[in-house]
Amino acid sequence: MPLKRGKIRMSTVKRSNLRHTKLSKQGKLKQRRHKKKSAVLHKRNNDVQCKPNPVEEEEESDHGEELLQMVEKDDIDFLQNAVASHSYSLLNHIRFTENKQKDHKRKRDTVEEDGMNVEKHYEESVPELEPKRTKHLLPIKTKRGLLYRSVAEDLSEDEPEPAKVEVIENIDSKPEETDSDAELENELKVVGSDLIDPSRPVSTAELLASREEALRKRRLLIGVLASGLLENPQMKTKNFKRLLDMMNEQAAELRITVCKLVTVSLLEVFKDVIPSYQIKHQDNSGVKLKKETLKLQGFEKALLSSYKIYLQRMEKLVSVLNNKHGNSKVASQQSLRLGELALTCMCDLLVAHPYFNYSHNLVQMLVPYLNHPLLSVRQLCANSICTVFRNDKRGEISLEIVRHINRLVKSRSHSVHSEVLNVLLSLRIKEINLEKEKEYELKQKTFMKHKQKLLAMSKKERKRSKKLEALEKELLETKAEENKQAKQQHLTEVTKLVFTIYFRVLKKAPSSKILSITLEGLACYAHCINLEFYQDIVNVLNQLLEHEQLGCREQLHCIQTVFTILSGQGEVLNIDPFRFYVHLYRNLLSVHAGVSHKDLPTVLKTLDLAVIQRHKRLSQQRIFSFTKRLATLALQLLHNGSISCLGMIRTIIQVHRSVDILLDPDSSVGQGMYFPELDDPEYCNASNTALWELIALQRHYHPTVRKFAHNVLLSVPATGDGCLAPELTKLSAEELYNEFNPSEMAFQPPVPVPKKVEPKAKPPFNFCFRNEALSSYVKKVSESNVEETVDFSLFNFNANI
Repeated sequence: MPLKRGKIRMSTVKRSNLRHTKLSKQGKLKQRRHKKKSAVLHKRNNDVQCKPNPVEEEEESDHGEELLQMVEKDDIDFLQNAVASHSYSLLNHIRFTENKQKDHKRKRDTVEEDGMNVEKHYEESVPELEPKRTKHLLPIKTKRGLLYRSVAEDLSEDEPEPAKVEVIENIDSKPEETDSDAELENELKVVGSDLIDPSRPVSTAELLASREEALRKRRLLIGVLASGLLENPQMKTKNFKRLLDMMNEQAAELRITVCKLVTVSLLEVFKDVIPSYQIKHQDNSGVKLKKETLKLQGFEKALLSSYKIYLQRMEKLVSVLNNKHGNSKVASQQSLRLGELALTCMCDLLVAHPYFNYSHNLVQMLVPYLNHPLLSVRQLCANSICTVFRNDKRGEISLEIVRHINRLVKSRSHSVHSEVLNVLLSLRIKEINLEKEKEYELKQKTFMKHKQKLLAMSKKERKRSKKLEALEKELLETKAEENKQAKQQHLTEVTKLVFTIYFRVLKKAPSSKILSITLEGLACYAHCINLEFYQDIVNVLNQLLEHEQLGCREQLHCIQTVFTILSGQGEVLNIDPFRFYVHLYRNLLSVHAGVSHKDLPTVLKTLDLAVIQRHKRLSQQRIFSFTKRLATLALQLLHNGSISCLGMIRTIIQVHRSVDILLDPDSSVGQGMYFPELDDPEYCNASNTALWELIALQRHYHPTVRKFAHNVLLSVPATGDGCLAPELTKLSAEELYNEFNPSEMAFQPPVPVPKKVEPKAKPPFNFCFRNEALSSYVKKVSESNVEETVDFSLFNFNANI
């Protein structure tokens, strides 16, 4: 086997000679243009150059004339004027570096006449540069003339002069961000800096005019910066800082107005720019990322920092509304309005982006203002939180808000305004059933125990199952779908907290001002309560009705809660609601066409639960009593209330045909006399009366009321004379109340225009007077239709006596 030969070593000189020989044979060798001359040749050339050569001078002069012919006439004139006027003397003060010399070589090819004049004027007028302290910028040509700009630089003694600093400009590289907004900002500041001369007296009109001019420029700058952010937010992130800096306006006469404009503008920008997801950054220091990813991360960081600073500014402005104890300083009306504007902005941000970063901070900030002394502030926060509750599809932010409300009510010892608990009525927890949730948890526990016994998983299998669960959770997040199980858990926690608040109020503060809204909430969510609490709640509500001095609305809410409980799963309980029928029958007449007319929907819901749905458990006397009380109630309500009461009577007659006895005016057959003032519906003898109220309702001003009254008088016919339209028969009592609601000042059906009636002729004169002269005089005046003053001294009244 032959041995491998190693590479032959060769010196660099030999290798270069071989390459040179090869290239020379191929004809590819490049000849050197500038060879080094020896000292002898250099001396000889110097001797030769000393002798004049007329031929060469002749050629050079010809070449110069050719170059002179190639230069344009305008350029020659410009150079002659510059040399004659020594306009380039300014360049003697500047030390050029190599890079700056390269920069001066790249000049524009064509120069306009205006540009030449500007350059000449600039070089003549600008004084000697001060490189250590001042940096002169290029002038700006405006309508008023040239504006000379300079920037002061703070340099330490150890730092080098700016003229010695080399600036390397890369022409091919693209600028990261256009700075046209900064130029506009500097221009507006320079133009508006000296609007008023402080050395001379100024009138009020001039002050107002200068303020309007300054505000106009601020509005223009704010609009440009905000529109730039909306057009390209990733390239204009510096505009956030500029807008935030404008909130600290130095001019006292512009501070409030400019702060309001910037606040509202940034609100709209953030509402459009903020993404729908929560920004979470990880430390990727050792990972190489794409340019687009780095650009996006930089934008997100800038957005988060600006958003945080904006919220801090808003919190500082809103703090004016907090009047702490012991603080005798009274805030001005302008500061209070600015604080309310900042609070409005925070509420709008929470509504628009409830799951973005710092949403929990917004909740923590806004919930205490539900108990603010000012009604406008309370309503503003309540409306925003109600909107969040209605639009929340995940349940997380609702749970966070309810937790803070629970802490607020507990910390204030239940002495809060009604708006604090009124917002809970907007929660989407009506489909939650705690009893089913408890059954599901028990089934899951038993199933897992049985599964563990069967499988008897080892440690490795348990670890594997945990990893699978984590993987499934991540997959659910990547799908960007609503996790029903997580939502169910959040809403269950919300329901538990809500009932904790309600039960604590019933137990510790039964006479507080939030009892009414607490009872209304219990009536709204009573079907979600666990079955084991039903008996205790019924007993507590009965004690409230009998021993506490409750108003009509509170009593109606108590009764509604009880019948809501008994209409669902509470039917299996052995509870006699007779006492609650008495309370309901007694409070029906407290509703009228005045302030208490708003309580009629509660009455209709309660009657539907107590009379219609439980009709098989009621006696005839009780049904007769409620029917008669409803007819009486229809006389003292607005037309939509009268229609709903007649609709309820119509439904009762359809369910109980024995109520037709009340349509018979003959009351001779019966067990006694009707006592309308008696509170017990069982013993008032309502069967011995008749529904005479229907006769009065047939002459009602509303045509629909007349139709319903006529239909009930004819014993609710489905067809023929007196029947109702199909669209009216399908509506329930609550729907009729809402359908004919006159709150929007609209009459349904529209009232026809009254017919024009001609006035009747005057009756003949039939008066007789004992005095004949007076009788003739009155008759004469009545026929002539002329008003005259009567002088009774002309008539002799004593003659006829």
